Amino acid sequence: MDLSHMWFYFFSIFCLTGSSRAVGEFCKDYGEEFDRVFSVPGDAAMLNCTLRAPNVFNYTIVPYNISWYNSKTWRELTREKGKVVVQGTTLWIFNIEMEDAGYYVCIIRTPYGCFKQSNILIVNQTIPDKCGRPYTTEQVLTNKANDKLSCPLTQHIRIVDNYTIQWYKDCKPIKNSNPQRGRFMTYEEKLLIKDVCPEDNGSYTCTMTFNLEGHRGRISETIDGAVKMLYSLDPLVDEPLNDSVKADLGFPLRKKCRAFVPGLGEHTETLIWMAEWTFISENNSYDIYQEPQIERRDKEGVWLERLLNFPVVKEEYLYINYTCHVWSYREYRSAYFTLLPTDSKNLLPIWILLTGLLMFTGSAFIYRRFKIDIVLMFRRMFPFLYTNTDSDGKVYDAYVTYTSLFGGEVSGEAEMFALHMLPQFLEGKCGYKLFILGRDSLPGQAIVDAVEESIQASRRLILVYSGTTFCSRGHSDKDSPVEAWQSFERETAMHRTLLEGSLQVILVELEEITPTQLAFFPESVLHLRRRQGAICWWKSSRVRRNRGLKCGGCREVNEGEDRRGEVASASVFSPSLSSSSRFWKELRYYMPVRGKRMSCPEKNSLLIL
Repeated sequence: MDLSHMWFYFFSIFCLTGSSRAVGEFCKDYGEEFDRVFSVPGDAAMLNCTLRAPNVFNYTIVPYNISWYNSKTWRELTREKGKVVVQGTTLWIFNIEMEDAGYYVCIIRTPYGCFKQSNILIVNQTIPDKCGRPYTTEQVLTNKANDKLSCPLTQHIRIVDNYTIQWYKDCKPIKNSNPQRGRFMTYEEKLLIKDVCPEDNGSYTCTMTFNLEGHRGRISETIDGAVKMLYSLDPLVDEPLNDSVKADLGFPLRKKCRAFVPGLGEHTETLIWMAEWTFISENNSYDIYQEPQIERRDKEGVWLERLLNFPVVKEEYLYINYTCHVWSYREYRSAYFTLLPTDSKNLLPIWILLTGLLMFTGSAFIYRRFKIDIVLMFRRMFPFLYTNTDSDGKVYDAYVTYTSLFGGEVSGEAEMFALHMLPQFLEGKCGYKLFILGRDSLPGQAIVDAVEESIQASRRLILVYSGTTFCSRGHSDKDSPVEAWQSFERETAMHRTLLEGSLQVILVELEEITPTQLAFFPESVLHLRRRQGAICWWKSSRVRRNRGLKCGGCREVNEGEDRRGEVASASVFSPSLSSSSRFWKELRYYMPVRGKRMSCPEKNSLLIL
């Protein structure tokens, strides 16, 4: 070893082990860490050294040493029983006292130099109404929705061992409860709140008790839970109706724009009239003007009205689209009418109108009768006309949720349908990608996160149910954990469907529903069933003893084109349905369109289970 290499070696040893005060004076100073650490007496505190970063030095290849010092004494802090633990880039101080407040200096030494930065620990006296925490963070809860609070100790949780978290509301402990019966449920670092209401305003404290290298500690954080009382949803335009209006030349005309904005609280909603894309003034001296906006509020939202005035209808006003535009905090909607003359001596336009109406009626009848077949054929023949869904940020084509039927042998058949038949057709034959909780969730993944993230990453939600799916609520005093999480699945999906409008639900009805069973259905499912109907699997899989039987609230499924699935069997399920049966066609119709041809044969190939 030559002299230069020996000098470099001894200099490196000196840099890594030299006097902290002496070396610290020549270190590159990065000033004070921006984030302050707050604590109260009796708690623990974690200070993090952020100098181990690529913009400071290449810590992946350069050796380094981290030391912590108290700026009051410049004594290096090492492991001290019941008080101090140095772990990687973090300094833990247990059983905080008021005199522990101050500056703590982190110094990183390398063979090529050293770097230092100061961290500030602020210790405050406890405040009773904040459970001892003088500094709080704010998180917003949405009124009339299921929401959650997250404990701000996520960074600490990644490091410690054997931790437990206790939540408090206004310093009173919150007990974990069943999500179907109680409003609060704790899960890891989250507090789930069902049906948020104004009374949920207040201070929420999460206290984490943990072990770290033989030390027992406690850290708390307080959150100001602020319930968001004011919200507005998508506007609904009641009139005009995107149609035409007849007017007599030389006479006055008034046309009303009327819209409803669902919501709660005071909001600013705007409604204006425009001719094509030209703004219509409110000055009544103009030939066309709009009157001031009128608002009428009720408990469900606000009704908006604005009149468009034509003092005298002139010829230059005809054949123009007059559009009403409505804005809310959430969305924008519009509707229009076209002004047409009433005086016409030429009968040719009337014949053209009648002929067009007749052709339209015939086309509408044919389309209504064979809509599903026409749409599926059009998707297959012209895939380039549809936008490719691979770039919409979604991972799954559909999220499948089902509830084990109440009692006996039917449960196994229902699970076979949801877990085997449905994936075998949609994934195996059509190439769709499904998510089924339990099958596709990662081992050890939090169920709440899996449900929320997977529903958000899905284009559709398939809800599989039967007549007894929801009847178990009236037969059990204690809901099982499976039923509880399945209920959470449904509630999360219905929130995104009914309130946010960000998810489309496909209802699959496995068996005929009786009025008695229908009384146990959740209101959200009943609303969707009345509004859009359900795809009736039982009409495709059982022998119809009564040919006039109808599926109450369901879309009618005509099986005249494929009778091979109607076998003489008392079972609700039939494994011999071909991919061209009406049920599978209708299910494919409501699945997302991908913009490219999917391998889904129209042949009478059988599902082999």
